[in-house]
Amino acid sequence: MNIAARPLTEWKTGLFDCCEDVSTCCYGFWCCPCLACTVSGNFGESRCLPLCDMCSPAITAAFGLPLCVPPAAVTLRVGIRHTYGIKGSLCKDIATSCFCEWCSWCQMHRELKYRKNNQTVIVNVQPQPVMMAPGNPPAAGFMGQPGMIMTSY
Repeated sequence: MNIAARPLTEWKTGLFDCCEDVSTCCYGFWCCPCLACTVSGNFGESRCLPLCDMCSPAITAAFGLPLCVPPAAVTLRVGIRHTYGIKGSLCKDIATSCFCEWCSWCQMHRELKYRKNNQTVIVNVQPQPVMMAPGNPPAAGFMGQPGMIMTSY
């Protein structure tokens, strides 16, 4: 579905709405790396993806390149926003992931929990195509194609 075809929405909870889901808040506070891996897995990505956020700063710093943007947190946040049509921008996602990473993981976890519990199922009900038996000529006045009337002589 094209993102432009549906209206953009807001996050279901704010960045600092930890009291909206205390279990997520506690999970993130006591074991944020575990919460990050859970969010990644729930979104359909590898549960090991957030390890990039933990390992990449040390690796790049060893080569003299400081890295302050957590790549997994940013990409998952952007992915969740685009998948569910949530308002925002890449600049806001980077700032949120850099300065409020723990709150960002908690917000993404709450969003995925909400979306999982409130899934919209679209059922496409169309009639099955009708096949005519071979060898039987159509009856007089039978309409074979839209706008074309067939007659028999």
